[in-house]
Amino acid sequence: MKTRSKLLSAPYTVWMTIFIVLPMLLVAWFAFTDREGQFTLENILSVGQYSNVFLRSIWLGAVATLISLLMGYPLAYIISKMSEKRQSVMVMLVMLPMWMNFLLRTYAWMTLLEDNGLINAALKAFGLPGVHMINTAGAVVLGMVYNYIPYMILPLYSVLTKIDKSVIEAAEDLGANSRQVFLKVVVPMSMPGIISGVTMVFVPAVSTFIISKMLGGGANLLIGDLIDMQFLGSAYNPNLGSAISLVLMVIILICMGIMNQFDDGEPGEGGMLL
Repeated sequence: MKTRSKLLSAPYTVWMTIFIVLPMLLVAWFAFTDREGQFTLENILSVGQYSNVFLRSIWLGAVATLISLLMGYPLAYIISKMSEKRQSVMVMLVMLPMWMNFLLRTYAWMTLLEDNGLINAALKAFGLPGVHMINTAGAVVLGMVYNYIPYMILPLYSVLTKIDKSVIEAAEDLGANSRQVFLKVVVPMSMPGIISGVTMVFVPAVSTFIISKMLGGGANLLIGDLIDMQFLGSAYNPNLGSAISLVLMVIILICMGIMNQFDDGEPGEGGMLL
């Protein structure tokens, strides 16, 4: 039985080794070596000069994650209370934007947010002054929320639909009102979905570079843009880029470790619904 399990897991082990383990080892190698391949800590020490970029990325990623949670939780809760047929339709609508290319979705927001875009054109048509929205931190957060909120809604919906209705009925029989049932029963039982959704939104949000480049302009440089510049930009320095990537991975792992301390749900709950 063990031999059969090992054989079945072999393809995944090979895939994980080639596309996860080896790339991470290469990143670590470049981070701790110079252009001549000699060991050095200079790259890691140089990351400190970009602390403002790290703080900005973490802040905007956290804001986008919080907004996604505040918007996604009520929607996931409402969907979980619908009939099964309506649930399927609503889940499809949530996933529908994900079927479109990521760049096209972001380009669409550029068209909406530009000074001469559709939103400002509509405001001027009603005699209202235009609003500068493109190339701002708010535009970056908006792009993050729009692109990543499905990753918040789906894990929450997956957990909320699994909550046993008899538990809620028991709380109501014991005298709890709707507010108490929601805060003391539903929210704690949906914590695995909250942790999963927060993780799945925060990680790509804090490391994005396309959204910040297209909607934020040069004034809103994020970690992803900084890494992109080191590998593909004029400031070509893969060793420093690897060091920044390594520090980012450590920060994300620390954040995930902190979030997992709040997760006391059953194993397997809160996963992505596909």
